[in-house]
Amino acid sequence: MSILLSEETNVLVQGITGNIGSFQTAVMKEYGTNVVAGVTPGKGGEEVAGIPVYDFVSGAVDEHEVDAAISYVPSRFVRDAAVEAVDAGVEFIVITAEGVPVRDMMAVLGYAERNGVTVLGPDTPGLISPGKSKLGVHPDRMVTEGDVGVLSRSGALSYEICKSLTERGIGQSTVVGIGGGPLWGLTQVEVLELFERDPETKVIVLAGEVGGSMEQRAAEYIKEEMSKPVAAIVVGRSAPKGKKLGHAGAIVEGDAGRAAAKIDALSSAGAKIGRSPAEVAKIVDKLRG
Repeated sequence: MSILLSEETNVLVQGITGNIGSFQTAVMKEYGTNVVAGVTPGKGGEEVAGIPVYDFVSGAVDEHEVDAAISYVPSRFVRDAAVEAVDAGVEFIVITAEGVPVRDMMAVLGYAERNGVTVLGPDTPGLISPGKSKLGVHPDRMVTEGDVGVLSRSGALSYEICKSLTERGIGQSTVVGIGGGPLWGLTQVEVLELFERDPETKVIVLAGEVGGSMEQRAAEYIKEEMSKPVAAIVVGRSAPKGKKLGHAGAIVEGDAGRAAAKIDALSSAGAKIGRSPAEVAKIVDKLRG
């Protein structure tokens, strides 16, 4: 079983005719994702990889059942695209763009919450349910179907973890990249809750990084609520204070944002800590028995 996404999920792609949108749509479709429609204003009536293109989301949902939308639009158009998808009744939205203005993202998240819509991102690689479907850019050659849930703020780190797991013959149930922040839709805690409820996910890998205090909140949830074993890795052990490091949310301010504080919190909560993707895979192997 998977979380958030299955082979039955009907997907709409916003920005489907752009270079990235058209390429990733073809890759997702080849993998098995049920992409039913795409949207690019002014391009209605065209096709991309055999998928019909509409001018507006409302036009697409009039013709197709749509469960999720993935946005490949530039950051300056994210707010309008997300609001349009919410207004059309799409219940799950994946936002891949980085550099979305904070004010725009605040508006998107508030509007989505008021309308009961789940948002993943921004600046997310998306998610993949190996052997079933994918929404985003995860390299499918690095994953295989199984029972380990993977949750990461960093797309590249999740790829390396999955590669290490797969090389040890350990498959994944769902791999979720929540994005770089500094504002998020789905948080680590919310994804952990979904994995906790998923009967076919047996072990969870949490991949964190410096900046903020999200991992500490995840540690509290792991300690108080989770029954399943968790392996964790936190990158950025040598990160200096006050420096922006890659992700918009990865700014170390105070001890709480440092890798050591996050590792301490997760370890105290019972998570088994690895220093590299390969070491995490070894830990997971032991946790699975």
